[in-house]
Amino acid sequence: MSHHERPQHDSEPPATAVQLNHTAVYAHDRALSAEFIAAILGVEVGAPFGPFLPVDLGNGVTLDYYEKRDEPIQPQHYAFLVPDERFDAMIARLEAVGVTYYADPHHTDPGRINRLFGGRGAYFDDPSGHNMEIITRPYIRP
Repeated sequence: MSHHERPQHDSEPPATAVQLNHTAVYAHDRALSAEFIAAILGVEVGAPFGPFLPVDLGNGVTLDYYEKRDEPIQPQHYAFLVPDERFDAMIARLEAVGVTYYADPHHTDPGRINRLFGGRGAYFDDPSGHNMEIITRPYIRP
Protein backbone atom coordinates (compact mmCIF):
# COMPACT_ATOMS: atom_id res chain seq x y z
CA MET A 1 0.00 0.00 0.00
CA SER A 2 1.41 3.38 -0.95
CA HIS A 3 1.41 6.33 1.39
CA HIS A 4 -1.44 7.84 -0.69
CA GLU A 5 -3.85 5.04 0.12
CA ARG A 6 -5.79 4.76 3.33
CA PRO A 7 -6.44 1.35 4.84
CA GLN A 8 -10.07 0.33 4.55
CA HIS A 9 -12.00 -0.81 7.60
CA ASP A 10 -15.25 -2.76 7.46
CA SER A 11 -17.10 0.06 9.22
CA GLU A 12 -15.82 2.72 6.85
CA PRO A 13 -16.94 2.78 3.21
CA PRO A 14 -14.32 3.57 0.59
CA ALA A 15 -13.88 7.28 -0.14
CA THR A 16 -15.22 6.61 -3.64
CA ALA A 17 -18.46 5.04 -2.40
CA VAL A 18 -21.76 6.78 -3.11
CA GLN A 19 -23.72 7.12 0.13
CA LEU A 20 -27.23 8.34 0.87
CA ASN A 21 -26.78 11.55 2.84
CA HIS A 22 -30.34 12.77 3.40
CA THR A 23 -33.83 12.39 2.06
CA ALA A 24 -36.97 14.47 2.40
CA VAL A 25 -39.87 12.76 4.16
CA TYR A 26 -43.23 14.43 3.57
CA ALA A 27 -45.49 14.75 6.59
CA HIS A 28 -48.84 16.34 7.45
CA ASP A 29 -47.17 17.63 10.65
CA ARG A 30 -43.38 17.59 10.46
CA ALA A 31 -42.88 17.87 14.22
CA LEU A 32 -45.31 15.06 15.02
CA SER A 33 -43.76 12.70 12.46
CA ALA A 34 -40.14 13.55 13.28
CA GLU A 35 -40.72 13.23 17.02
CA PHE A 36 -42.60 9.94 16.51
CA ILE A 37 -39.84 8.17 14.58
CA ALA A 38 -37.11 9.65 16.80
CA ALA A 39 -38.91 8.39 19.91
CA ILE A 40 -39.44 4.88 18.50
CA LEU A 41 -35.85 4.56 17.25
CA GLY A 42 -34.31 6.23 20.31
CA VAL A 43 -32.62 9.08 18.41
CA GLU A 44 -32.93 12.87 18.55
CA VAL A 45 -34.78 15.43 16.45
CA GLY A 46 -32.38 18.15 15.31
CA ALA A 47 -32.86 21.90 15.03
CA PRO A 48 -34.99 23.08 12.09
CA PHE A 49 -33.04 23.60 8.87
CA GLY A 50 -35.04 25.89 6.62
CA PRO A 51 -38.37 24.14 6.02
CA PHE A 52 -36.95 20.81 7.21
CA LEU A 53 -36.94 19.15 10.61
CA PRO A 54 -34.04 16.66 10.63
CA VAL A 55 -33.75 13.29 12.31
CA ASP A 56 -30.11 12.14 12.21
CA LEU A 57 -29.93 8.35 12.12
CA GLY A 58 -26.31 8.27 13.28
CA ASN A 59 -24.86 6.59 10.18
CA GLY A 60 -24.47 9.73 8.10
CA VAL A 61 -28.08 9.67 6.86
CA THR A 62 -30.64 12.29 7.86
CA LEU A 63 -34.41 12.15 7.40
CA ASP A 64 -35.48 15.71 6.63
CA TYR A 65 -39.17 16.01 7.53
CA TYR A 66 -41.00 18.48 5.28
CA GLU A 67 -44.54 19.58 5.96
CA LYS A 68 -47.28 19.25 3.35
CA ARG A 69 -50.48 20.06 5.24
CA ASP A 70 -52.95 20.57 2.39
CA GLU A 71 -51.79 17.96 -0.09
CA PRO A 72 -52.13 14.19 -0.07
CA ILE A 73 -48.94 12.36 0.87
CA GLN A 74 -47.89 9.34 -1.15
CA PRO A 75 -46.86 6.72 1.43
CA GLN A 76 -43.26 5.58 1.14
CA HIS A 77 -41.35 2.72 2.74
CA TYR A 78 -38.40 3.34 5.05
CA ALA A 79 -36.46 0.42 6.56
CA PHE A 80 -34.12 0.93 9.51
CA LEU A 81 -31.36 -1.51 10.41
CA VAL A 82 -31.30 -1.41 14.21
CA PRO A 83 -29.08 -3.06 16.83
CA ASP A 84 -30.54 -6.35 18.02
CA GLU A 85 -30.22 -5.29 21.66
CA ARG A 86 -32.41 -2.23 21.02
CA PHE A 87 -35.19 -4.00 19.06
CA ASP A 88 -37.28 -5.04 22.09
CA ALA A 89 -37.26 -1.47 23.44
CA MET A 90 -38.51 -0.18 20.08
CA ILE A 91 -41.36 -2.71 20.08
CA ALA A 92 -42.17 -1.71 23.67
CA ARG A 93 -42.29 1.98 22.66
CA LEU A 94 -44.68 1.17 19.79
CA GLU A 95 -46.90 -0.69 22.26
CA ALA A 96 -46.69 2.16 24.77
CA VAL A 97 -47.99 4.69 22.26
CA GLY A 98 -50.66 2.33 20.92
CA VAL A 99 -49.19 1.83 17.45
CA THR A 100 -49.83 -1.60 15.97
CA TYR A 101 -46.84 -3.36 14.47
CA TYR A 102 -46.97 -6.20 11.98
CA ALA A 103 -44.80 -9.13 10.89
CA ASP A 104 -45.44 -8.39 7.21
CA PRO A 105 -45.29 -5.35 4.92
CA HIS A 106 -48.97 -5.63 3.99
CA HIS A 107 -50.00 -5.32 7.64
CA THR A 108 -52.00 -8.56 7.78
CA ASP A 109 -50.23 -10.13 10.80
CA PRO A 110 -50.70 -7.66 13.70
CA GLY A 111 -48.84 -7.76 17.00
CA ARG A 112 -46.17 -10.14 15.67
CA ILE A 113 -42.62 -9.82 14.40
CA ASN A 114 -40.84 -11.72 11.64
CA ARG A 115 -37.55 -13.60 11.81
CA LEU A 116 -36.23 -13.05 8.31
CA PHE A 117 -32.56 -13.76 7.54
CA GLY A 118 -31.87 -14.84 11.11
CA GLY A 119 -32.90 -11.50 12.58
CA ARG A 120 -36.09 -9.88 13.79
CA GLY A 121 -38.28 -7.35 12.05
CA ALA A 122 -41.55 -5.47 12.22
CA TYR A 123 -43.55 -2.95 10.18
CA PHE A 124 -45.65 -0.03 11.42
CA ASP A 125 -47.23 3.17 10.11
CA ASP A 126 -45.96 6.61 11.02
CA PRO A 127 -48.44 9.49 11.61
CA SER A 128 -48.49 10.39 7.88
CA GLY A 129 -49.02 6.82 6.69
CA HIS A 130 -45.47 5.90 5.71
CA ASN A 131 -44.72 2.18 6.09
CA MET A 132 -41.78 2.02 8.50
CA GLU A 133 -39.76 -1.13 9.10
CA ILE A 134 -37.23 -2.07 11.76
CA ILE A 135 -34.89 -5.01 11.12
CA THR A 136 -31.94 -6.42 13.04
CA ARG A 137 -30.29 -8.16 10.06
CA PRO A 138 -29.94 -6.80 6.54
CA TYR A 139 -31.75 -8.66 3.83
CA ILE A 140 -29.63 -11.22 2.01
CA ARG A 141 -29.81 -10.34 -1.67
CA PRO A 142 -29.03 -12.78 -4.48
